[in-house]
Amino acid sequence: MDFKVGADGTVFATRELQVPSEQVAFTVTAWDSQTAEKWDAVVRLLVAQTSSPHSGHKPQKGKKIVALDPSPPPKDTLLPWPQHQNANGLRRRKRDWVIPPINVPENSRGPFPQQLVRIRSDKDNDIPIRYSITGVGADQPPMEVFSIDSMSGRMYVTRPMDREEHASYHLRAHAVDMNGNKVENPIDLYIYVIDMNDNRPEFINQVYNGSVDEGSKPGTYVMTVTANDADDSTTANGMVRYRIVTQTPQSPSQNMFTINSETGDIVTVAAGLDREKVQQYTVIVQATDMEGNLNYGLSNTATAIITVTDVNDNPPEFTASTFAGEVPENRVETVVANLTVMDRDQPHSPNWNAVYRIISGDPSGHFSVRTDPVTNEGMVTVVKAVDYELNRAFMLTVMVSNQAPLASGIQMSFQSTAGVTISVMDINEAPYFPSNHKLIRLEEGVPPGTVLTTFSAVDPDRFMQQAVRYSKLSDPASWLHINATNGQITTAAVLDRESLYTKNNVYEATFLAADNGIPPASGTGTLQIYLIDINDNAPELLPKEAQICEKPNLNAINITAADADVDPNIGPYVFELPFVPAAVRKNWTITRLNGDYAQLSLRILYLEAGMYDVPIIVTDSGNPPLSNTSIIKVKVCPCDDNGDCTTIGAVAAAGLGTGAIVAILICILILLTTVLLFVMWMKRREKERHTKQLLIDPEDDVRDNILKYDEEGGGEEDQDYDLSQLQQPEAMGHVPSKAPGVRRVDERPVGAEPQYPIRPMVPHPGDIGDFINEGLRAADNDPTAPPYDSLLVFDYEGSGSTAGSVSSLNSSSSGDQDYDYLNDWGPRFKKLADMYGGGEED
Repeated sequence: MDFKVGADGTVFATRELQVPSEQVAFTVTAWDSQTAEKWDAVVRLLVAQTSSPHSGHKPQKGKKIVALDPSPPPKDTLLPWPQHQNANGLRRRKRDWVIPPINVPENSRGPFPQQLVRIRSDKDNDIPIRYSITGVGADQPPMEVFSIDSMSGRMYVTRPMDREEHASYHLRAHAVDMNGNKVENPIDLYIYVIDMNDNRPEFINQVYNGSVDEGSKPGTYVMTVTANDADDSTTANGMVRYRIVTQTPQSPSQNMFTINSETGDIVTVAAGLDREKVQQYTVIVQATDMEGNLNYGLSNTATAIITVTDVNDNPPEFTASTFAGEVPENRVETVVANLTVMDRDQPHSPNWNAVYRIISGDPSGHFSVRTDPVTNEGMVTVVKAVDYELNRAFMLTVMVSNQAPLASGIQMSFQSTAGVTISVMDINEAPYFPSNHKLIRLEEGVPPGTVLTTFSAVDPDRFMQQAVRYSKLSDPASWLHINATNGQITTAAVLDRESLYTKNNVYEATFLAADNGIPPASGTGTLQIYLIDINDNAPELLPKEAQICEKPNLNAINITAADADVDPNIGPYVFELPFVPAAVRKNWTITRLNGDYAQLSLRILYLEAGMYDVPIIVTDSGNPPLSNTSIIKVKVCPCDDNGDCTTIGAVAAAGLGTGAIVAILICILILLTTVLLFVMWMKRREKERHTKQLLIDPEDDVRDNILKYDEEGGGEEDQDYDLSQLQQPEAMGHVPSKAPGVRRVDERPVGAEPQYPIRPMVPHPGDIGDFINEGLRAADNDPTAPPYDSLLVFDYEGSGSTAGSVSSLNSSSSGDQDYDYLNDWGPRFKKLADMYGGGEED
């Protein structure tokens, strides 16, 4: 078939044709699928010939004639208007302009503008027609790609086309008269850009990463690489084909992989992938368009990195057939041997991680083999203490495997099993008490020196001749004694069940058994003595105090007893009044309530208010029974209607007469007076303190202030004032040891001290000025007043000084003294050094 028609009515040649004549005719059939209406059109194709504008075929009048040529068009190529027929025969059906799509190759080199097609209306013979085009590429961006000669109707392309930017354009052609009136209906122009192979295939990634298990069979999928070509994928320009360019390393074969040329799937093509030999392959893949034609197609490359993943195809193997270790007895969580293995699989993966198991030689489960997560070694560890006296050595058989099962077809190696010999070292073990805690039962009250039991220990070191000695470790009440040689325990004091050291009738003591080994070892044992109660405690009456009305009524005193013993040496109790003195039974009576309680009440109709000591005999039910006479203090008092003691009655019952009450009130009055006097004294003292503060300004009070002076005086620059006014030489004339008018001003002068006025205790504010003036006059006449301890004179050290004055030092130096060190003391001393260092006198 030389021609085909598209769904849009486009007729195109399927191959290059050699037309035998100037005209080719064929029929195009169209039908409606819903109405079944059918149309046939005869198409006559005229062979294009180059002719002048006035030559060639002339269009028939009354028909719209279209000239069309895709690339490049002739001047006026004419196509006859198609005719339609139906079931009743042929009939002509007038339609608007119908122009097939226009194909324009991309990247054309011109010259531009390049004519595409000429549009003509059959009415241009009658009136002038103006043509125009609209749409994307004409009056819409990208603008002015296409243009049309408004008078001739020739449409041009103005620049090279790029199919990757716009694969097609849809324009509309318009025909109007000179006045702008529409002459024809607009027609649609479809322009398709013919693809050229101007784009290389581009890989989505420059580097692809994939993996495949070692030992995979040929044909195993690895990965997919993908390249896209911007050219038309329906043409050879965009049809990409793949191939493998290189493979690195080329081991065990240079073609370990192949690639599907159309899909880009990389699969294995050869056997022999071994991670332990080659862990990674680098494959260069090339993508070429033009269906892989290397001569005409464009190519690009990418890198595929294929990692050979590990499978468990190497069983772990011990580096030695036997291992040895030793462990002291009675040690746990101790590593006694390290088992080393070799595994060629991926380190720190389930295929490499070792799992150890003891398969024989340890029926009691003394050992386990743990895996070191870093080195993969097996650590034989003691998890249950071993006894040298029972087992001196162990012969273990250990098997190693991996966390992951072995790959199919891989068998365990005979080197996956090894023997481990473990020697047990004998150490000095501590003696132990076979029965610990040991419990014995005996009655309390046994006399000192009674043999209770023998609490002996056993030394587990049967192969060592050692002696065991005993001692007390804990005996809270010091009731026991133990024989240091044989462990016999005797009483050192009477055992008392009611003691504070006994808990729940049990007394507990701890003993120590030590051997004489090197180093010595010791063990402890606890002896528990269950003390059986005997009736050794008489009952005590409760309560000790009570009160009752002076006249008999319904109220009475409930009494009971407390006994430190336990059943059967306690109640029921017997309560009775003694016969002596007789007044007890005369005034009081006891009524039994039950085995533990009784009531004490008045026997007579009236008993004078007061405190009464009532003796009561209490007897327990022990064997033999024990009795005790207890005194209960009963307060007899007048009662109100409710049977409660009145306040006055309670005081009277307490034995306080009128004199005692008056004495208490006097004491309270004295106490209040003392408190009042103390408060008055505190207020007076506070007033005196405030008065004293008026005499001294807080800022001038030298007792509370520290005066800091930045210049202590001295030096030549500070001698401009007359110190004689401060020295008061006339007051020092009676001192024979010093020259008149010269003294040390840093010492307290010796002389009579005037009497300062005494400040009154409570000065009147008007007397403050007089008091200050008198104090000033006394200070002016006081030669011992400061500043004798605050002035420093540098040009005179005083008589009798071993240092002398500066001038005397200068005169006695005879010019051989070195004063250069004064330069380091500052600028003032530097001047002194200049003055006296030269040997000249000032």
